[in-house]
Amino acid sequence: MNNFLSETKSFLEKIDKLRDRVLFIFIKPYWPRQILPNHLTIIRILIGIYLFILLFYYNNNNKILIITAFCLGALTDLLDGSIARCLKKETKLGAMIDPIADRILIIPIAAYILFIYHRWLLLSLMLLEIINALISVYALGKNVFVQSNVFGKIKMVMQSIVFAAILVFWPKAPNMFFVYLLWISVVFLVISIYVKLLEVKKYGGKPTH
Repeated sequence: MNNFLSETKSFLEKIDKLRDRVLFIFIKPYWPRQILPNHLTIIRILIGIYLFILLFYYNNNNKILIITAFCLGALTDLLDGSIARCLKKETKLGAMIDPIADRILIIPIAAYILFIYHRWLLLSLMLLEIINALISVYALGKNVFVQSNVFGKIKMVMQSIVFAAILVFWPKAPNMFFVYLLWISVVFLVISIYVKLLEVKKYGGKPTH
């Protein structure tokens, strides 16, 4: 099982590096150096908070506004890591807050879309994200820093695309094809958590870099 996961992880990481190389073509010559990757991550956090207030405090149903804000937040997730790697601006802080920013962006949209029609799916996503976050906190307590793995990245990409697609047709009930894709993203999240646990066990009290 671990060998299969290792091979799958290696294959997916090659695809992720290919994506990086494509983005580097545009980032290296054109990206404004004063805008740091962490700035994009912070923007994603602010967008997630904005969406939460918009949806649950003001009960705003402006589809164009919601989709635009969500897609802008998802775009920052696509770019921040690649920019950090391309411009050699990777930081431990950035690696720590990136998955937090992802959750803050996704959770309001997930709750907004899934609470009425698919509560078990919403509950599964929420519980697993809580477990994921607790494992990260536990790892830090053991002096182990574990970055997001490729399974978690794929989960985020899938959820971003699927939720954006569902919002286009909202308030119609989500198409079951999209719901099945979200369940697949749950599987990737479970695998991501399992891989993270293996890394915590592997490094024990030794700090990772």
